[in-house]
Amino acid sequence: MQEGKKELQALGKAIREGRKAMKVSQENFAELCGLHRTYIGHIERGEQNISFVNIRRVAVVLGIKPSRLFLNANL
Repeated sequence: MQEGKKELQALGKAIREGRKAMKVSQENFAELCGLHRTYIGHIERGEQNISFVNIRRVAVVLGIKPSRLFLNANL
């Protein structure tokens, strides 16, 4: 397994759970974040390394601090 893959998957899972708690589709969530739907899909599956700027965008839409997102992912 590539280095950091488990962490990316854990973060993606935390993002997916947050999005689902909001009851929004990937497409709507991506639009709220100002990101592309396929990018959100890659992040949620742990296939894409997400930049801090985009972590912050996602956290703002989820209504949490980036640090909470990492705690939710047990990172």
